[in-house]
Amino acid sequence: MANHALLNNVDHQHLKINPARSTHLGDGVWYSETFVSEFRAAQAHYPIFFTKNKTSNAFSPVCLYGINKDENLFLANQQWQAHYIPLSMQRLPFSIATQNTTQNGVATQERMLSIDLDSPKVSTKQGVNLFLEHGGNSEYLENIINVLDNLHHGLQENQPFIKALIKYGLLESVSLELDLINGVKHNLLGFYTINEDVLNKLSPDTIEQLHSQGYLACIYMIIASQVHVRDLIALKNEQLKLQKHAV
Repeated sequence: MANHALLNNVDHQHLKINPARSTHLGDGVWYSETFVSEFRAAQAHYPIFFTKNKTSNAFSPVCLYGINKDENLFLANQQWQAHYIPLSMQRLPFSIATQNTTQNGVATQERMLSIDLDSPKVSTKQGVNLFLEHGGNSEYLENIINVLDNLHHGLQENQPFIKALIKYGLLESVSLELDLINGVKHNLLGFYTINEDVLNKLSPDTIEQLHSQGYLACIYMIIASQVHVRDLIALKNEQLKLQKHAV
């Protein structure tokens, strides 16, 4: 259970963050959110799919890291085995919290930096300092603030993009059957992707409109990213080989 607190340099003066990456440190998730302006970097390493919230029915684009829940196949030797880590993972164990304030009699919401104090990344003994000796932000913390700011604005880009995909019927559920070396056929369910048949039948005017909005390139980046499903299978098979030899 997360224990979020608004970060400050008095109560949290001595906190440190372990920069290593491992399941033990909370990085063992099989997907995380991404956004339109991150697609170019993300699609070079990860398959990009969409998830659908069961309560709100809202779609979100995500980078896939594993084929099972709580599995991140990019973690090895306390490191993340890819040249780019999506911002939604870089920001851990921090998040943005909102606080209601009043300025000149007008109620507003102020964005604040929150930290999960129960995260295994957090300690007072080992890791990177959050604050300088006299209370200023460390370089690490300044970078986290920039990551969260970029993530906040990036996730806001998704709504008009997804609205366009829904408008033109471009999202479809996907079911992938993955063959693993142990003979198991693993079904990857619950994700959505671009319906290429619908895409290929769009009118020239619609294609031009998607292009002018910058969405056409995003659509093709999502499609191109699907090749990395094969990389996930290879990583999983390598994991299964190691487990077999360890027995």
